[in-house]
Amino acid sequence: APSNVGVEVSTLSGYKQVSADKIPGNYIKLLNDWTLITSGTADQTNVMTASWGGIGMFWEKPVAFCFLNPTRYSVQTMDKGEYYTISFYTEAYKDAVKYCGSVSGRNTDKIKGSGLTPIKLPSGATAFSEAWMIFECKKMVGQQLSPEGVVAKPIRRLD
Repeated sequence: APSNVGVEVSTLSGYKQVSADKIPGNYIKLLNDWTLITSGTADQTNVMTASWGGIGMFWEKPVAFCFLNPTRYSVQTMDKGEYYTISFYTEAYKDAVKYCGSVSGRNTDKIKGSGLTPIKLPSGATAFSEAWMIFECKKMVGQQLSPEGVVAKPIRRLD
C-alpha cells in the first residue's frame, strides 16, 4: 500500500526530520536489512518484520510501500489505522527484528516480547526508540493483489 513518507512534522527527542530526498543510504539495501512495520490503532497495534516493499514516487509525492500477505494478522491492524511506521535498526537488534517475524500478533504480544521500547509519534502511530530511522507514513492506497496480476513468474531476486 503506497503511503506518504514524512507527512507529519515529527518533533521526537533524539531524531531529526529529513525530507524524503535526503534519506541516507542505498534504499534497496536499507529495505533488506533490519526493518519493522508497525500498524494499527492505540487499542490494537502489531509489529512485523518487513520483507517486501520499496520507496519511490506516486502522484508526485514521495512514498514508501509494503506488501502484506493477506493471511497475516498485520493486514487487520494495517486496515484499522490511518498511519503506520517503517523503522530501521542496526544489526545489534537483529534478534528483536527476527522475533517480530517469527511469531503471530494474533496470540502473542510481540511488542513486549521483542524487548523494544515503543514510542508514539505525532500522528499517534507507534515506532520504537531503538530505531536509527523511522518513516512515519499515512496510508494513501490499500489494494489486494492477485497471483494472476503478477506477470514475471517465477519471481526471483536480483542480487
